[in-house]
Amino acid sequence: MDRAERMLRGRYDILGYEDVPFGTPPDWHRDPVHERQPPPGFWSVVPYLDPQYGDHKIIWEINRHQHWIALGRAYQLTGDRRYYDAFVAQLEHWMSANPPLQGVNWASMLELGFRTLSWIWALHFFAPAACSDTTHAPPWMVDLLLGVDRQLTHIEENLSQYFSPNTHLSGEALALYVAGVALPELARSSRRAALGRRVLIQEIHRQVNADGGHAELSAHYHRYSTDFYLLATLVARLAHDPAASSFEDAARRQAGYLRAITDDTGRLPLIGDDDGGQLFPVCGSDASDCRDTLCSAAAILNAPALATDTTPESAYWFCGSAVADTPRTAVGSQAFPVSGYYVSRSPGGNHLIFDAGCLGYLNAGHAHADALSIVLTAGGHPFVVDAGTWTYTMDPTERDRFRSTAMHNTVVLDGRPQSEPRGPFHWASRADARCLVWESQALFDYAEGIHNGYKPAAHARAVLTVHGVGWIVIDHLLGPPGTHVNAELFWHIHPDWKPLPESGRIALRHHDGHVRSIACTATLEVVSAGAAEGLDGYSPVYGRREQGLCLRARTTAAVPDSIATFIPSACAEPSATVDRLAVTRLPGPRWHGAVFRLSWEGKQAIVLAATETSPDFGGGGSPRAVWGSQLATTDARVAFIQLGGEAPLTILGTEAAATGLA
Repeated sequence: MDRAERMLRGRYDILGYEDVPFGTPPDWHRDPVHERQPPPGFWSVVPYLDPQYGDHKIIWEINRHQHWIALGRAYQLTGDRRYYDAFVAQLEHWMSANPPLQGVNWASMLELGFRTLSWIWALHFFAPAACSDTTHAPPWMVDLLLGVDRQLTHIEENLSQYFSPNTHLSGEALALYVAGVALPELARSSRRAALGRRVLIQEIHRQVNADGGHAELSAHYHRYSTDFYLLATLVARLAHDPAASSFEDAARRQAGYLRAITDDTGRLPLIGDDDGGQLFPVCGSDASDCRDTLCSAAAILNAPALATDTTPESAYWFCGSAVADTPRTAVGSQAFPVSGYYVSRSPGGNHLIFDAGCLGYLNAGHAHADALSIVLTAGGHPFVVDAGTWTYTMDPTERDRFRSTAMHNTVVLDGRPQSEPRGPFHWASRADARCLVWESQALFDYAEGIHNGYKPAAHARAVLTVHGVGWIVIDHLLGPPGTHVNAELFWHIHPDWKPLPESGRIALRHHDGHVRSIACTATLEVVSAGAAEGLDGYSPVYGRREQGLCLRARTTAAVPDSIATFIPSACAEPSATVDRLAVTRLPGPRWHGAVFRLSWEGKQAIVLAATETSPDFGGGGSPRAVWGSQLATTDARVAFIQLGGEAPLTILGTEAAATGLA
């Protein structure tokens, strides 16, 4: 109840900001974090994106009134009428302070949609209390319904068909549909439900990829869309609406994708923009905690594989006791070729995501310049992470920095970003990646991709997960023969890990004592904390910036060339190394090959990796000739040969052999 008690004192946790003093009742038009406020005026001319008037995200978050759900929860659990009284007082104050069509809180139709859903939740939580309420006049339920009706009319007349026709549009349609079905007393409800239904079905085909990924390619916006269609499914079922089957199909595909990109604890990666919001934050959980969505989806869709090991309280508020009866099943590695993400999952809490897709949907407003980047949870701990978002409009330099290539776990060539930003939600140039090879077997997962952001040079990346051994990432630097490139390879490490002094390698210790190492054929260095580039910034949620850890390797190379990075999955001691071996038998015309020797905890292996030398090829084949070093040869695109281990692993080839490992 601590969260609800602080709300009674005017203190709120908003996005990544904690204990923000909004006041009692809240100042609905002010950003108290930056102490700024947009000017009053007609809704369509309010300059809400101008940072001199504050962060519109902070203002809008309190005006979503999702904290009324928290007050309703507290009232339902305790029967304490202070929570009810606070809700009624805020409702009346908000309606007085926000006359129709005036001010920043009427400027975004999506925000009106979220707000009306919160008001419907509040009606559910507090209507019983109104029956015994003799202190409030006029009756607040009448005011609430009138307010809902006016806001829904505004949404109807200004749907985001042209400006932000993404989750804005589907979220607005959800509000129209849910309110239209739930509030038949309102004269326009039938029409609104029909409009919302039509747009929701239309946007399934536009925004939900065939593999289940949301078209914006942002993990957090994907979670939004999943929640939208789960709620639409529940409402349609209750209303016996035939549209339930369409909503259910969209929810099922998106929930399956969501389960794949979350780790074993239901933690969401920071891929693309993170706006810090949620559809129904009942219990105030972290924005990255997707257990409530996944456990709810498992119950609603009768799909046990979606559920995580633990069920959060908020799932019970959404689905009732049905979530308790959902059995848990294991999730494996998966490919999502339309969305462009490839997920490798190993026992023991290991989870890797490789980005080999396009930049994003429409103007790619919520995308980052992260082609061929990876994120990695190792042994249940977030390890290699995306740096996050931090802000949209308050600091243009930081907005561009956090979505730049150097802030992601990939390669920068000649100091150039893959994609150039233009304003907070647009791009002047766009790099799109594509997958060349995906193969998943019992002993390994392999993905290889290439992108077009550095023409005439190119960056191709191969990611090999050998279960029980670790992860080998090979970055191929390609381009016209004789071209020299300056390459920088970045690894952003979660703040829970701190570097240990080790000669010739990077060793890291988690705060719980686990030790892990990263070895690279190029010398890795720790970027100095607070360096001018700001590369050690980490934003776990919108509005919060922490000091993370950035590792960088730099090299100047004549293309074609390759860099290998090895992260062992065992973490008993920081002993990993990786060395480049000479290629004595070439893989043939138009192919580039590289050979590496790995060592870890007294074990050794050789990795051979070949790729086409021109980015225009990329057919995903193999050299079709035996190639390699004095120690090992293969006819495969990639081979992994472990001394004293299993039989060699080959990808797009049939043979691999070692003549000795010294």
